[in-house]
Amino acid sequence: MDYLGIDIRCATESLRDGEFPAKDCLLPLISKLLGYFLVAASMTVKLPQIMKIVESKSVKGLSVPAFELEVVAYTISLAYCLHKELPFSAFGELAFLWIQALILIACIYYFSRPLSVATWVRAVVYFALAPTLFTGKIDPLVFEALYASKHLIFLSARLPQIWKNFRNKSTGQLSLLTCLMNFGGSMARIFTTIQVNAPFSMLLGLSLAVSTNGIIISQILLYRTKGEEEEKQVKDKKMS
Repeated sequence: MDYLGIDIRCATESLRDGEFPAKDCLLPLISKLLGYFLVAASMTVKLPQIMKIVESKSVKGLSVPAFELEVVAYTISLAYCLHKELPFSAFGELAFLWIQALILIACIYYFSRPLSVATWVRAVVYFALAPTLFTGKIDPLVFEALYASKHLIFLSARLPQIWKNFRNKSTGQLSLLTCLMNFGGSMARIFTTIQVNAPFSMLLGLSLAVSTNGIIISQILLYRTKGEEEEKQVKDKKMS
């Protein structure tokens, strides 16, 4: 029996015989199911961040270059996976994350008006080059180099935000829920990546994502706690 590319025959036959499915059967099955779960969950990953910006009408504390680089990295990753013809369960969430990242940067641009000329130039260059990547009409060696650089791009996308949080001792309008989902998704995707024997470069990129998202989550929790303590101290002084 095969559903959405998932062969459940070995598991059902083992259970029918009163036996627990073997490791060689169970791990690929779990990987496939987890992969499709991540694809479904990815549809809402960036919505908390988008909603927080729209509701507050503010992008305070957000690093615009960080979110721009994130769009570029998602574009390269998605185009590469399509080019390699990997199973959809192994990368499908990238499509939804890419769409949400575009919506998110549009919101950031809207609430950052007026935009500089440099910002408009970056946007035009992106939309001029992105179709070339998705159609795969570039030299294979260049494509591999781009994908390899994707990890540096993702890292570069996180570092400005991490540094801005540290400098401001605040995470501004960053959404904890979005960061938690990014972290959890990257952790789970490491498992599925290993199971489908995807290129090592994909595993490296996911490991970097786990590390940097973990740092940002720690900053949100740390600075939120400090902020609450400071507010409490101010209230206590007023009452006294």
